[in-house]
Amino acid sequence: MVIFMRDFVAEMGQDQTKQQIEKGLKLYQSNDTEKALYVWMKVLRKTSDPGGKFRVLGCLITAHSEMGKYKEMLQYSLAQINTAREMEDPDYLTEGYLNLARSNEKLCEFQKTVSYCETCLNMQGTTVSLQLNGQVCLSMGNAYLGLSVFQKALVSYEKALRYAHNNDDKMLECRVCCSLGNFYIQLKDYEKALFFPCKAAELVNDYGKGWSLKYRAMSQYHMSVAYRKLMRLADAMECCEESMKIALQHGDRPLQALCLLNFADIHRCQKDVDKAFPRYESSMCIMSEIGNRLGQASIYVGVGKCWVLQKEYDKALDSLQRAHDLAEAIGNKLCILKVHSLCEGIYRCKEQQDELREQVVKFLQCVEELELYCGMCGESIGEKNQQLQALPCSHIFHLKCLQTNGTKGCPKCHRSSVKLGFV
Repeated sequence: MVIFMRDFVAEMGQDQTKQQIEKGLKLYQSNDTEKALYVWMKVLRKTSDPGGKFRVLGCLITAHSEMGKYKEMLQYSLAQINTAREMEDPDYLTEGYLNLARSNEKLCEFQKTVSYCETCLNMQGTTVSLQLNGQVCLSMGNAYLGLSVFQKALVSYEKALRYAHNNDDKMLECRVCCSLGNFYIQLKDYEKALFFPCKAAELVNDYGKGWSLKYRAMSQYHMSVAYRKLMRLADAMECCEESMKIALQHGDRPLQALCLLNFADIHRCQKDVDKAFPRYESSMCIMSEIGNRLGQASIYVGVGKCWVLQKEYDKALDSLQRAHDLAEAIGNKLCILKVHSLCEGIYRCKEQQDELREQVVKFLQCVEELELYCGMCGESIGEKNQQLQALPCSHIFHLKCLQTNGTKGCPKCHRSSVKLGFV
């Protein structure tokens, strides 16, 4: 009788925990974030149910991620991992390590992100764990892109897309398409950079009736960046304004920072530096607050370009040095390459030959390290807007080279291939 009562009380407690978590979710979905957090924190303090504790920590992780409170997100992820270890459940452990990977990704700790993702993929869980593998591959792809390891990033994105298709997971497919848009922005294939977020927007329109508006905001933001690169600035502004509107409604600080940065870049493309500078400053305030160092480096590059437009070369060099230091700290080699390229142009204008030669050497070293050249023609990739194509091994070439020369195997890894890659 005593055992029965104890089990009954435990079940009652679990039901109350579940009800309170659901109550918090409804408040959160109604944009009443403060009340939702209050409810969840109360559950976290009171519950003795490990499963309930794990779930409420998951809610807190998601909320803090969307608010841009990445350090708090990391703390809740560590607590979730400890709870999963107590439960000795491989599914919970996989989810915990995924949240730990995501937290480090947001904080630009890309090597740690890759390590935690590998731990997830090596876990021997059940079907639940396997369904998370697509999200793990997406996070790993984002981390490799943050490190400018393009081939491994593309391998991860392709795997994530396969998981999305196999599990009919349209939300995951939408997120991967946005990341692929960012991937091709960095390699300057602006046709693909626009195609993938447009595909994401289609998925939102076709399947996203019950989804969070953040998916629409995300796809609009990535479309805006691609339009800006294509110098379709009116389209870029329209998409960015829609994304910003949703970000403000939902208190999405990270997306607000990205939109402000993109607004600034649009104004810079219009050579309106007086409008660009305050947007960069506003973006920097949020990027610094949330800890997005890659975003901060991008802002310093944009500010440096503005100073170049005004022929304020010393101020430009100072801004670019700050970008370099941040990029070096997080391991983003592409940003470092951009800095050397811009500094080269500045020293050429200043007719400082020694400094110019130094930047040329460093630029070429970066190109070599990044392997940013076509394995067929030997010319550079990512220097100007060109159509690119990946083979199934995820090595990337100029599309015109593959069409002109054809290939029975990859010139880089010699893996046999008779068809082009999916992305």
